[in-house]
Amino acid sequence: MRRTASPLSLILLGLGAFLLVLAPMLAWYVEPRAKRTPVDIDVVTVFKGKGSYFDTEKIKTVHDKNLTVTRQVRGDVEDSEDSGRAIWDVSTSIDPDKSLPAADPHDSLQWTLERWVTDRKTNAPVHCCGEEPYFEGEAYLKFPFDVEKRSYRWWDNTLGATVPLTYRGTKKVQGYEGYRFTGSVKATKTGTRQVPGRLVGQPRKSQVMADEYYANHGIELVADQRTGRIIYAAIGPRKTLRAPGSSKDATVLLDSERIAFTPATQKAQVKLADDDSSRLKLVGQTLPLVAVILGAVLAVAGIVLVLRGRSDDGANGRGRDDESTEPKSPNPDTSPTALQPTTM
Repeated sequence: MRRTASPLSLILLGLGAFLLVLAPMLAWYVEPRAKRTPVDIDVVTVFKGKGSYFDTEKIKTVHDKNLTVTRQVRGDVEDSEDSGRAIWDVSTSIDPDKSLPAADPHDSLQWTLERWVTDRKTNAPVHCCGEEPYFEGEAYLKFPFDVEKRSYRWWDNTLGATVPLTYRGTKKVQGYEGYRFTGSVKATKTGTRQVPGRLVGQPRKSQVMADEYYANHGIELVADQRTGRIIYAAIGPRKTLRAPGSSKDATVLLDSERIAFTPATQKAQVKLADDDSSRLKLVGQTLPLVAVILGAVLAVAGIVLVLRGRSDDGANGRGRDDESTEPKSPNPDTSPTALQPTTM
């Protein structure tokens, strides 16, 4: 009988082939589909710093005050699943100490409610699904996946336009390394507002359509390279009023050289970035590499066992068959007639 390959060799060979096929599927199919902006998000980030703001009770600008920016991002899961987009509702408030904690965001110094809609794969803006405001650019509340070492167009909602952010190398935040980007905004007219004339140096006029100007002393963002999540942010907003046509600020509404993520927010953002990045690395790098190595080892082991079985089969096989398989007579010279009596 001819020997066949052992079950163990076939199992090892099959597992090896499976893992070798699985590796590229994980890297080229599964991992890209895992890079999707989450929709079930509910995150609060807090910025703190010192600065000036216009106190409506005192009717003047007060200086060197604590300022807190609180931003809450909530994903609209139902609308996101229906549209296939990432739909985030974003509430942002700016408060001095006296309005904290703000039971009602309307009591804040400034409060905005926005609805951001982006493509879950590219992070590009999608103008649908109740988007408010209209926005453009490449980076907003996050960067795209696989952040590159280049400049990005960041959307500044107060400016109502994109701001170029330049890559400035890497920076560690709470021990976690990310890509650092910086930029600034020159004083730019963003609108008009009706105010008492005395606020813009025209006391004889009861009401004036003053020009609103916005600038930003400096923008610094540090993003996780793999996920695009922002792990550190600092801004330096300045909002002022000018008399119509004037080139000089008359009243400061808000001014801070630097308002930045608190340490608690940094730690929370780093943890989220690390968790998400580790999962993507596991699917896109670690598991494919392990699958290739283990698959190759198992496949080689299976092939060796198959070849060894054939070798053993040849060494222990039977030689050339005898010409006749019938047993020979013990006395070839004896004929049947010599053993039987004749009737003759």
